[in-house]
Amino acid sequence: MYKLWNALNKFKDNCEIVDLSHPVAPESPLWTGFEPIRERVVYNFKEHKFLAKEYTLASQNSTHIDAPGHFYEPGILLHELDINDMILPLIVIDKSKEASENPDYTISPEDIIEWEKEYGEIIEGSFVALRTDWSQRKENFNNVDEEGVAHYPGWSIEACEYLIDKRKVKAIGHETSDTDASCLTLKTGWLDVETYVLSKGIYQVELLKDLYKMPATGSIILVSYPNVIDAPGFTARCLGIKLK
Repeated sequence: MYKLWNALNKFKDNCEIVDLSHPVAPESPLWTGFEPIRERVVYNFKEHKFLAKEYTLASQNSTHIDAPGHFYEPGILLHELDINDMILPLIVIDKSKEASENPDYTISPEDIIEWEKEYGEIIEGSFVALRTDWSQRKENFNNVDEEGVAHYPGWSIEACEYLIDKRKVKAIGHETSDTDASCLTLKTGWLDVETYVLSKGIYQVELLKDLYKMPATGSIILVSYPNVIDAPGFTARCLGIKLK
């Protein structure tokens, strides 16, 4: 009768839970095309004896999940995602040094292959996160230069093809506000990598935080969000779970 409860106690004794999400606030990082969250007090304690607020925010505010239908019109939307895919093995590929030296760094298949030489082949059905330590930036989050051009790291289509076609991952994630390295978007004028990833029917999480706290392999990610009907995505709370 108490097997699950006993298992939960053992789990908590042996594991550490890391919040991989930014809080949702007006100052939270978000894509430049969206407005910060706004709130209005609808009921207050002085007049109504309870507190309730109304929020206005983009579906992709702060740390958020993108359903395939966000960039791929035939793609499924948030409420159609398989809940079994919300708890996955977490793989963290650390490119923070490269990103600090070159903010336009674009991860390639060769980077992933080199990672696999050290840590082993990425297992099928995993969540692969690109660590760049971009979430530690305190100002000018998108690293916009004097000419108004953004410079931040990201994925290449070739790297995502490798993960999706060869390793059959369930999801990817990153600490920046876009899937694509900004230099790729500058060349094409579009988010081609994000379009490709979501067209393959997997989901992604953007604006992850503190991936440096997670090991390269052996941990788990839990992605939670409101089950909004027909939503292309929504603000998410992501928890990393690792052994103590």
